[in-house]
Amino acid sequence: KVYVGLPLDTVSTSNGLNHERAIAVGLKALKLLGVDGVELPIWWGVVENEAPSRYDWSSYLSVVETVQKLGLQVHASLYFNGSKESKIPLPSWVQKIASSDLYFKDRSGRRYMDCLSLSVDQLPVLDGKTPLQVYGRFCESFKSTFSSFLGSTITGVSIGLGPDGELKYPSTIVTGKDRNGGGEFQCYDENLLRNLKHHAEVSGNPLWGLGGPHDASGYGQSPISSGFFAENGGSWDTPYGDFFLGWYSDQLIRHGDRMLSLLASAFRGIPVSLCGKIPLMHSFYSSRSHPSELTAGFYNTANRDGYDAVAEVFSRHSCTLVVPGFDLSDEKGGEPRSSPEALLAQIRNSCTRNGCEVSGENSSSSSAKGSFEMIKKNLSGDHPPVDVFTYQRMGAHFFSPEHFPDFTRFVRSLTQPEQSPDDSPAAEE
Repeated sequence: KVYVGLPLDTVSTSNGLNHERAIAVGLKALKLLGVDGVELPIWWGVVENEAPSRYDWSSYLSVVETVQKLGLQVHASLYFNGSKESKIPLPSWVQKIASSDLYFKDRSGRRYMDCLSLSVDQLPVLDGKTPLQVYGRFCESFKSTFSSFLGSTITGVSIGLGPDGELKYPSTIVTGKDRNGGGEFQCYDENLLRNLKHHAEVSGNPLWGLGGPHDASGYGQSPISSGFFAENGGSWDTPYGDFFLGWYSDQLIRHGDRMLSLLASAFRGIPVSLCGKIPLMHSFYSSRSHPSELTAGFYNTANRDGYDAVAEVFSRHSCTLVVPGFDLSDEKGGEPRSSPEALLAQIRNSCTRNGCEVSGENSSSSSAKGSFEMIKKNLSGDHPPVDVFTYQRMGAHFFSPEHFPDFTRFVRSLTQPEQSPDDSPAAEE
């Protein structure tokens, strides 16, 4: 099945519909083309903006009703993060009561304000409730409000697992300056530091719990030139490195386990697919230390597979693992020592070993020539078939003459594979 993501700001922060006429026209075009459905981004900061447990689903209901009338399906993505790109913050009541230690922090104390730290999942920091309780009530409200659509129009639900909706630390917090860097560890909020200190003391090495690696590179610096990530003799490949990286990734996996458990519990017995997304941190994949993956929370190196444990958690909760980057080739990865193809293959192999289904997406930043051929290659390769591929994302560029004809040919090549290119109808139909 092919889905297309609706704009991230389909519903505005004031809970109004953006681009309403353009989206209505676009939906009709997708239906004519033979696309199966759309992915609808639903934001915590829009629905529950004003006060705890005060939900306003009206605009999202309107979108789902419009999609239903056209005979398209909906995959609902429940985002518990904010989005600078779409100017969608966390709920206003959360911002008012959230202290600085509820957010991720890097080594210099810089906070990531678009997502609560995973370290507060089970702490009563939100008006006497834990974030997990608040997320759970949100899911229950969604289920109750959209009950007549679930299993028919709404065929799938994804839960946001962290920054950008993905299971990761916000390691590239300074995105503009980190083009050639490997990110930074984000373990400096009060609660994570307390957890690290306790873990080090229990392991018999209290000095290992004073903070993250002192010799790791900073944003924009070449990580493999640093003491921690160096190819040979780097601290990552020492007992201390194994201790820290094991703890750091374990905190992320435990968070993913808690969130997917919440999702599975909320929608138990309802015939919808349940999903969560991980990032494709492909820069420096061809180095031994894999710094971009390590800082994002995936303990994957030349010596260790970091994705089996992730796939096992998804499989245990019967959740599909969504992986972006199906359009990226090694030639066009665009990052230092990058290998998106090899990383995607490794993740899919881990999923196969653990009985975990995979769903694919393109990289939202990629529109390079040859992208559609790469997607088709990944959809028809040696791995178990992908049931759903979601193309990100609808907008002005999506329907432009430079893009939409290519997308049209791509969709028709999947739905009518025997048809020759010369027989393809024009995109204007």
